[in-house]
Order: sequence, then C-alpha cells, then structure tokens
Amino acid sequence: MAKTVADVMSRDLITTRPETQLNEVIKILAERHISGLPVIDAAGKLVGVVSETDLMWKESGVTPPAYIMLLDSVIYLENPGRYERELHKVLGQTVGDVMTPNAVTITPDQPLADAARIMHERKVHRLPVVDEAERVVGILTRGDIIREMAAEQG
Repeated sequence: MAKTVADVMSRDLITTRPETQLNEVIKILAERHISGLPVIDAAGKLVGVVSETDLMWKESGVTPPAYIMLLDSVIYLENPGRYERELHKVLGQTVGDVMTPNAVTITPDQPLADAARIMHERKVHRLPVVDEAERVVGILTRGDIIREMAAEQG
C-alpha cells in the first residue's frame, strides 16, 4: 500500500509566531539543525514559513533594480516591486517581516508521491502538513522523503 504524508511526516513540531524576533529564530534553526519553521497565528493556523533563504537577506543585502534614464524619466528594467519586497526583508526585525506568506501545504492523507512531486515542482524544501482548519499538524521535508526511500531499499 502506498505511503501517505501522515506515515512519514514529523509530528514533533517546532513553530514560530510572526511577532518573534529574528535572532530567536536564527538560534533555533542553528541549534536544531533545521532549515525552516512554520509560522502560526494565535489560533494555530498557518500564516507562512520562515526559512534560511528568507533569513539570508539580512546578511546579503539587496541590489537595486537596473534602470535607464530616458528624457529625465527612470525606466526600470525589472520589477521595482521585487526590490521593495527584498528591502523589507533586509530591514525586517521579526519573523512576520521576512517570512514567506501563503506557504505551499499538503494534507496528511495525501500520497507521499504527491508530496514529492509538489516539492520538486514548486522548488520547496518543506511542506507544512495542515488539517481541514489550516492548523499545522506536522511537517514533511525532503530529508523525510529520502529517508523513507532508503528504508524501502532495505
């Protein structure tokens, strides 16, 4: 019988809140050797994910968008909105400032193969597992899937 997300997901959850200071999250990620956390509100509903990638903006800074001047007008060669979002992340002090909202999620009853396909297609490293009320009940990482594949090999 095909494995489901519930068979493989981690139920020992570490979560954070939007108002949590970034230095606390950085410490948790480093001490626990994990690369991201689900972000939940007071009711336990998922509001986003904070990952190492989100936190890298703090160190790497942000590059202004390329532009040209034409007749005293600035014409951006790429979306200036992206620059504004990146700048907000660089200046952020809380999880809510830097997290990725609208996280890609999955439900516990879905086949593990579907989870692997979603992770590959959406280029995400973790999937928060949510119930019908959007409360986080687990997390599934790429590592969880690889360990399951190794266990099946014998």
